[in-house]
Formats: sequence, C-alpha cells, structure tokens
Amino acid sequence: MPEVSHTLDTSFVIRLLTRDPLPLFRRAAEFLGQWKTGAPGFLVPDLVLAETYFALQHHYSFSKEDALSALLSFTRHPAISVSTCADKTLALPQLSTAKPGFVDRLIHGASERAETPLVTFEKSARLLPNTIVLKV
Repeated sequence: MPEVSHTLDTSFVIRLLTRDPLPLFRRAAEFLGQWKTGAPGFLVPDLVLAETYFALQHHYSFSKEDALSALLSFTRHPAISVSTCADKTLALPQLSTAKPGFVDRLIHGASERAETPLVTFEKSARLLPNTIVLKV
C-alpha cells in the first residue's frame, strides 16, 4: 500500500460522492484537492467503504450498481488508497448482483489478512477460499 498521511472517514467520503450538503462537499473537495502528486495519500478503510455503500443506498437512494460505481470511481483517484481486497472486489464485473456481495467479500478479505478461516451461515460464501459455511 502506498504511503498515506490521513485516514478518511465515512462522512468525508459521503460528502464527496453526494455533494450534500454543498458546503461540506466543497470543504471535502478542497481538502482532497490540496493533495499533490507524489505526496502521501489518504487511506479509506474497508469499514468506511462498507458504511458508505449502505449510506448511499439507504439515505441517498443510490442503486447498488450506482453506489458501487461511485465507490470504484472514488477509489481510482491517485491520492486514495484502499485494501487490496477492496480494490480487487470493486473491479469485479457485475458486482451489484454478485453472490457473495461487496460487504461479504470485504469481510472475507479481513479474515484472509488475519490468516483465519471465515465462519458464516451465508451459503454463497462457499465460493470463497478458506471459508466454513455452517448448516442448521
């Protein structure tokens, strides 16, 4: 992961992606706009991506596809760093209809980084390596 100088939170990312409210969007855009090529960038943790994904849908009426597209575009900014898992997951084709979905894949990525199996009841997770799907 490239060197980072700050971690961005959900409220910051939401303002950039929704432009709402406008004064906060302008301030967030100004802050991001101060970044210079070659300078340390900004980390966006998986939890922030997951919260933003749900907030865009439930508070701003984005479709799953539009929320994921907005996150993908945002994470492609040269100053933005995300986990390898988030980067690869956001690049998956048809992610908005994929099973397991975006957040489940982020959770699986965290279990891989921890070098532990993921234990779940989510049947679709059987497609992911090192995953135990419990049956009732």
